[in-house]
Amino acid sequence: MGERDSMICRACGREERASEGYPCDVCGTFICQICALRGVVICAKCAEDRAARGGGSADSALPPDAPPPA
Repeated sequence: MGERDSMICRACGREERASEGYPCDVCGTFICQICALRGVVICAKCAEDRAARGGGSADSALPPDAPPPA
């Protein structure tokens, strides 16, 4: 029985190794290394919340090729 060390990136939705990611700057949920290298520092939910409060675009936290948040 093999262990799985993976998590779903809360910015792009990809499943990545948990040890290869970073926490959201706001809530601490998992952001994959690819998104982090692209400059994404907050998850899609926090980006939407920030945009709803007038703090910027919800898309600013998503990488350019990311699917829309579910």
